[in-house]
Amino acid sequence: MGKSAELICVGTELLLGDILNSNAQYLAQELAGLGIPHFFQTVVGDNPSRIQQVVAMACERSGLILFTGGLGPTPDDLTIETLADFFDAPLVERPEIVADIEAKFTSRGRVMTPSNRKQALLPKGAEVLPNRTGTAPGIIWEPRPGLLIMTFPGVPSEMKAMWQETSVPYLKTHGWVQDTIVSRMVRCWGIGESGMAERVSEYLNLSNPTVAPYASHGEAKLRISAKAPTIAEAVALIHPVEQGIRNLLGIDCYGADDESLASVVGDLLQQKQQTVAVAESCTGGGLGQMFTAVAGSSAYFLGGIIAYDNRIKTNLLKVDPTVLATEGAVSAIVAEHMALGVKAALQTDWALSITGIAGPGGGSETKPVGLVYIGLALPTGDVISQKYEFAHFRGRDWVRHLSACTALDLLRRHLL
Repeated sequence: MGKSAELICVGTELLLGDILNSNAQYLAQELAGLGIPHFFQTVVGDNPSRIQQVVAMACERSGLILFTGGLGPTPDDLTIETLADFFDAPLVERPEIVADIEAKFTSRGRVMTPSNRKQALLPKGAEVLPNRTGTAPGIIWEPRPGLLIMTFPGVPSEMKAMWQETSVPYLKTHGWVQDTIVSRMVRCWGIGESGMAERVSEYLNLSNPTVAPYASHGEAKLRISAKAPTIAEAVALIHPVEQGIRNLLGIDCYGADDESLASVVGDLLQQKQQTVAVAESCTGGGLGQMFTAVAGSSAYFLGGIIAYDNRIKTNLLKVDPTVLATEGAVSAIVAEHMALGVKAALQTDWALSITGIAGPGGGSETKPVGLVYIGLALPTGDVISQKYEFAHFRGRDWVRHLSACTALDLLRRHLL
């Protein structure tokens, strides 16, 4: 056993794929940020013998074991009693936990059920890991020298609060946190992962900080991670590397960390004190949703028109019916007319339009599934359009997502 951590997530629903295991992702990121090595993760169902098998392996290779799930009041919540049985420790009812659970039920106008008393049974010698919002407390327990166990409920909001409020301070004051690891995610659009990696190849073999390329949802990303005694020192290591990478990537790099294409576009619009509207066909409001997901977007995003039917294109966006008949709804000229139409209707500086074939049906030899036209009306009165052929093998939502993001990126590049 050493100063490394291991995650054990308990729950048959996780194995069946009914619930996304976001707890493991969160705790893994948190451990990295604290500089605590973390080499193993396990998901195990609600079965005592299998949980014990997993615990036996974890005890041989890790000094800190974090459990999520299995702390509820129902018969299939087995984490605490299985741990107590494995380490041959008696379960003791903690009256302060019973009182806490009763108070929470009373505050909600309910009466505590007898089954909830189970949540007050903790292994002898374990400390309570308080749960401020839920009824299931966790434990902080050293069942044997050199082994520390922490348990958390499966509810992500409860787990996160317990981790931040109690577990992190405990680990810091008990010698677990030495160096810290800080990561920065540089985000790109309009370039593939391999092309991005080639352009920044000189940075991919660094040891501290490290630089690793990723791709997800059509976006190419670079994670820069630095290890240092303090956060400030780690950030100082990252800064020059990030600047060098941004210089090499140029306009293809749109932001970092929690920034989105929509938030970056919003910042640019606010800097210029300009507004935007959208006209959408195949994306059905997805582009507008991306704009309005950003707090404060009402300062620059005035609204949109979902012109799914051609009658909406002609009546509200003033698309020429003759053009629709001759060119078809999925065409460059219709995208341009849609952008101009919504710009005039909503009186904005800029306007974006999207028309395409998201599939799975509706395509033809000349206009295949994945064909999308994006229009952009400029403050000058000019209008442009771009043609895209998105790979449709990932399905309808994939084409719609790429279309909305690419529209945002088109506006971003013109704002710059």
